[in-house]
Parts: sequence; C-alpha cells; structure tokens
Amino acid sequence: MKKILVLVMVLVATSASIFAMNPKDYEVFYSLNNKSTFTSLINYLEVDKNQADYLKQVFTVTANELDNAKKTNSDKLADNTLKYNLYNAKCILSEEQYKRYLGMLNSLKNNENTALIAQN
Repeated sequence: MKKILVLVMVLVATSASIFAMNPKDYEVFYSLNNKSTFTSLINYLEVDKNQADYLKQVFTVTANELDNAKKTNSDKLADNTLKYNLYNAKCILSEEQYKRYLGMLNSLKNNENTALIAQN
C-alpha cells in the first residue's frame, strides 16, 4: 500500500511540474517531431507500430496547436494543447510507458533549462 501511495505522489509531482511550465517553455514539445528524437522516444518507450503512428499524429497536432497559441499569444490555448498531448499519450500508452513518457518530458525540459543557463 505504501508503494502505491508513493507512486501516486510521484506521478502527481511529475504532472504538476509539467503543468507548471511557462507557455514559452512548451518548446520541448516541438522536439518530439524531430525524426531522431521521435525514433529514440519510441525505442525508449518500447511502443508498437500502431502506438508509434498515433503518437506521431498527437505530436503533429501538438506542434500545430502550439504554433497557433504563439501566433495568438494565447496561454489558455497553449495549456489546452499540453493537456491534449498528455491525455492522448495516456490513452495510447500503457501505464508503464506513460510514466516513462512523463519522465522523458521532464528530462528534456530540465536539459533545456540547463542549456539556457549555460548559454547565459
């Protein structure tokens, strides 16, 4: 029971950290359409062909909607796009794969922040 409680707390903390991003910080979602990043991601998540196809569609829609959010300067649209991405990924992936996906997003986000700090 303790393990389940700890797991739930980790998932909530992980989700909260993703939802706490600034709209400018959604850049990490653009990298998911990069061919090498996408290939690495599907290998890391160990998805099948159907899951990979669905994820590709979700990532394409995510990038397009984030572009629309930038053009209209809409924080709400950017937040809704993030929720769309996470909800659909959760529906497509198994529970274990989804946990890995969230971890990967946080890693990409943290690496991006580290690169920005190093540049400054």
